[in-house]
Amino acid sequence: MQQPSESGAGKAPEDEDGGGRKGSVDEDATSGNPYAGLVRRLRAAWLSGKTRPMEYRVAQLEALGRFLDEKKQEILEATGSDMGKPSFEAEFSEILLCKNELHETLNNLSRWMKDEHVYKNLATRWDSAFIRKDPFGVVLIIAPWNYPVNLLLGPLIGAIAAGNCVVIKPSDMTKNTERLVAEALPSYLDKDCFAVVTAGAQETTRLLENKFDYIFFTGSPSVGRIIMTAAAKHLTPVTLELGGKNPCYVSDTCDVQNVARRVAWGRFFNAGQTCIAPDYVLCSLEMQEKLLLALSKTIVDFYGSNPRESPDFGRIVGEKQFQRLQELLCSGQVVIGGETDEAERYIAPTVLADVHPSDPIMQEEIFGPILSIVPVANMDEAIDFINSRERPLVVYAFSSDNKVVNQVLERTSSGGFCGNDTLMHVTLTSLPFGGVGSSGLGMYHGKFTFNTFSHHRGCLHRYMGRETINALRYPPYSQQKLAMVRAAAEVKRKGACTLL
Repeated sequence: MQQPSESGAGKAPEDEDGGGRKGSVDEDATSGNPYAGLVRRLRAAWLSGKTRPMEYRVAQLEALGRFLDEKKQEILEATGSDMGKPSFEAEFSEILLCKNELHETLNNLSRWMKDEHVYKNLATRWDSAFIRKDPFGVVLIIAPWNYPVNLLLGPLIGAIAAGNCVVIKPSDMTKNTERLVAEALPSYLDKDCFAVVTAGAQETTRLLENKFDYIFFTGSPSVGRIIMTAAAKHLTPVTLELGGKNPCYVSDTCDVQNVARRVAWGRFFNAGQTCIAPDYVLCSLEMQEKLLLALSKTIVDFYGSNPRESPDFGRIVGEKQFQRLQELLCSGQVVIGGETDEAERYIAPTVLADVHPSDPIMQEEIFGPILSIVPVANMDEAIDFINSRERPLVVYAFSSDNKVVNQVLERTSSGGFCGNDTLMHVTLTSLPFGGVGSSGLGMYHGKFTFNTFSHHRGCLHRYMGRETINALRYPPYSQQKLAMVRAAAEVKRKGACTLL
């Protein structure tokens, strides 16, 4: 294992080629942790105040933009090699959405950074009361494999904008993208303040032993619990972007073909490996029959009669994930697709009908190109079904009747909501993105990312003079003093009047 290098990139244990020996991390002499020196170096840089000026933050953000521009082709090739991601999907989800976040941040950073002046009572009328947006310090970002660039750089943009030093850990599941980030990104960023660490599960456990000032994790709920447990040791605040089974209610009053296209796109984009993909459809038996016909046509329109040969359909990221998905195909009735090829890690766009709530596929997030349809009698039953399960990352509802869409919105709880489409809510930098309950903790995107990585520090700067006013609060106390203090400091309810 190699020591996290001064170039800003650290490596996890691996055999060195040709040397016939294993590399070893020189553990920190005082803590025994291989990453302690790296974290200490970044903390010293943060304490120096280097990351605080707006000019510094802008320079680092612009460098991120150059990375996306200059390494665009390599990003497309790496994501294509790792999981067969079509170049259209990679450019849209990994590059365009990142650049949107970057430009939104650069366009507004000076305004976001300004002190926010707040209401003052009579006692503090001549003073300055404001909220200062302070950086947390040294933060850790752990990214997943399904969108290995977007879900790494998206949080990083906000962390840099807020003035933090950052340890960045890309997923080791997508080896080509991990290698690209580890080798190329440090040359764009200030190595004193930003470091890329490549690590597997065992090394990440050691990394988490260090005290960070904030941890941002995207991944599964099971690993999220591990992250939260490690953070609790140091009382470190966290954002957990997790997932879950996202329901999609389709009412009997809708344009079935439009629904089929929008649901199919959301489900099969990135071969279904999207945390906000519609996981299962709730609809009547009558709508199920219509929807199956429309979905069958849509899949052929999107990917041809043999999706395996389509350049627009991706592959499953790994063998373990492929095996898990293949086992889920036993649920319900395979009406569309169902073909698999282990050598290619290919699973055809698949639709399962007449799925029962007790079926295996309904017990876990699918995270693959399989769409389940669960029949329900009506909207009320669909809402009851949604509310009987863990709160999802997003709820989808389709209907030509806005009242139906609004009913689903008002009577359910989820991280986000999208009516009459899928996925598109995450393309808006103006909307917060995050989960609730088991689907996550915290939010980001646009200004919300900046806020996530900023400590909102309440500040009052008082005038040194006018001590006569302050004397009212000093002992010896009296009822007359209390009445005057109350008049100067009390917050009254609007509309209330005082009878004298």
